[in-house]
Amino acid sequence: QVQLVESGGGLMQAGGSLRLSCAASGRTFSGYAIGWFRRAPGKEPEFVAAINWNGDSTYFADSVKGRFTISRGNSKDTVYLQMSSLKPEDTAVYYCVRSRSNNAYSNRKDDYDYWGQGTQVTVSS
Repeated sequence: QVQLVESGGGLMQAGGSLRLSCAASGRTFSGYAIGWFRRAPGKEPEFVAAINWNGDSTYFADSVKGRFTISRGNSKDTVYLQMSSLKPEDTAVYYCVRSRSNNAYSNRKDDYDYWGQGTQVTVSS
């Protein structure tokens, strides 16, 4: 069983930066692509970004492209989402997710099988 644990959320003013972390607990996720989704109140989960199994390929939603980056730690069992130039519309619960495969080219929820508990990000205007 894989458990994904997110950290790093919080309250930030528009234009600021936050870094989210996702760590694996239990079985490793180092051989899989890892992604981030977010869910704003009253909305469906939205794909944010993904990174492939070895960290050399990434994929971003258009809404965050150029503002967010995603990376893996040296052990490949930690994934980071660096968020910059934050906007109020980035406010959501952010979830770390494990892909069913090792590549990063999916923005579909069904292609991810394990989800973390989520961390709240609130951006004030």
